[in-house]
Amino acid sequence: MARVLYITYDGLIEPLGQSQIIPYLLKLSDENNIHVISFEKPTDLISTKRMSDLRSYLAEAGINWTPLRYHKRLSIIASTYDIIRGQAIAIKIARKIQVEIIHVRSYIPALIALPVKWLTEGKLLFDIRGFWADERVDGGIWPPNGLIYRNVKRLERRLFRAADHIVTLTEASVPKIKNFGYWEGSLPNISVIPTCADLELFKPPIKPPDFDPFTLGYVGSFGTWYMLDETLALFNAILKIRPEARMIIVNQNEHDVIRASVARSNLPADQIEIIKSYREEVASHIQKMHAATALIRPCFSKVASAPTKLAEYLGCEVPCVGSNDVGDMETILEEEGIGLIIHSFDDDSLIKAAKKIVSLSEKPAVRKRCREVALARFSLNDGVESYRTIYTKLISSKEKTSFT
Repeated sequence: MARVLYITYDGLIEPLGQSQIIPYLLKLSDENNIHVISFEKPTDLISTKRMSDLRSYLAEAGINWTPLRYHKRLSIIASTYDIIRGQAIAIKIARKIQVEIIHVRSYIPALIALPVKWLTEGKLLFDIRGFWADERVDGGIWPPNGLIYRNVKRLERRLFRAADHIVTLTEASVPKIKNFGYWEGSLPNISVIPTCADLELFKPPIKPPDFDPFTLGYVGSFGTWYMLDETLALFNAILKIRPEARMIIVNQNEHDVIRASVARSNLPADQIEIIKSYREEVASHIQKMHAATALIRPCFSKVASAPTKLAEYLGCEVPCVGSNDVGDMETILEEEGIGLIIHSFDDDSLIKAAKKIVSLSEKPAVRKRCREVALARFSLNDGVESYRTIYTKLISSKEKTSFT
């Protein structure tokens, strides 16, 4: 049994925490002593019942939880404050539990963990979740080659070199990591563990959905990366060949933005259903879809991205439309024959994509293949076993970092 300090800058109360953190920790907790530090949004912290219920739920699994407040205002100052406070608390907890593994989810938790690694004998497992500094530039948040970006890239070098093991989401990102030039001849220990799904929850419907009307779906936020207008343009193309088609959008907080985009696109609002849903209800909405989308704006940083929604769609036997140069998506969808990649959004390309995804979704063999690929690539149980293997190697001292 390993003594693990798990640090995440994402809140456990948030949908991402519910889908991509807690399920893993619950399964890992049967063989490991886990203490979680998370940063929760103020609106979640004041929901005392939800916080209390989650604390009790985790405690039943033997997981200790220290929720800290996430600060956003004056972003750089807020993040610096969170890092310094997180470091102080993490050091205290690490010493108390005699930590063996510090498992960090992305860059800010890794910065929090650095002094913990220096002051304890804990091994650092850096779960990078993507190329964070490059995402900030590609998303227009930081200027390219600006002072903040250059400094964070220097810190990135230190974080990668301090890691005893690195986990990345995509095979496509591995050669990029190896070519960063951080290693001075000694390559890091790298594992690929994509964003998995609980395939006991995200499973095919008992009865296949009726194809009249055809239903296109989308799950999640849009924000910086996901292409709302292009997604609606694809639905518009589907309407040209299936005028009765409907669309389901499962989204928490962007309903006004979505409605405004629907209005600009002159789409029939009564054929687009926008749903706010709790985590446990999402699978039932996906099961009503015939096809779904995960259109992400292609750029360098997205080579390390693996959208959770893809695993959830495929688990429910729903073929998907995705973007080129985004992680392993093209390999998964087109080589496996369970979806397609859109390379451009002119009218002809959209009509071709619409015809193809409708055709694919109507084939029982394709839908069955979606589930098979999900089981082979995105099983939560397989992801957990990969982490178990890494934990075992780290505490047995078979993996020692040669980086400083």
